[in-house]
Amino acid sequence: MIVGSLRIERFATIRPRDMPMPRRQKIVAVVDDDSSMLGATRDLLEASGFVTRVFASAEEFLQAAPSQIDCLLLDIHLGGMSGIELRRRLTVSGATLPVIFITALDDEDTRMRAHQAGCVAFLRKPYSARQLVDAIEKAVF
Repeated sequence: MIVGSLRIERFATIRPRDMPMPRRQKIVAVVDDDSSMLGATRDLLEASGFVTRVFASAEEFLQAAPSQIDCLLLDIHLGGMSGIELRRRLTVSGATLPVIFITALDDEDTRMRAHQAGCVAFLRKPYSARQLVDAIEKAVF
C-alpha cells in the first residue's frame, strides 16, 4: 500500500521476532510538511518499536526543542526553512544527532547539499518500510 509517498507493508513489525527489543526505545523525530506522510511514518515506526515525535515544519521542531532524540528523519523540501538549513542550524548549535534526509526530488545537487550538511542516510520517496527501518537502526544501534 502507498500512503503519501511511503510504501507500507501492512504496518507489520519489521523487527525479527528473535531480535530482542532495546532496553530503552529509541526516539525518532520526523519532520515533514505532508500530514499523510507524518501519520504513515509515525505508525510504521511505532509498529517497528520506535517512539516518534512528529513535526510539520523545521520551525515547529526548533520551537519545541525536543530532547533525547536519537535520530532525526528530515524532509529536505519543507514549506519554510528547508531540512538542509535545519540541519545546518543544529550543527552550529552543537547537536550531533544522526539525520536521515528524505526527499521526493532527487537530483545530484540536492544529494550533494544533503551530504555536505551531514546525514547518515539519504532516502528518495517513495521508499520501502524496510529501507527506512534499516537506515534508522543503522543510525541508532
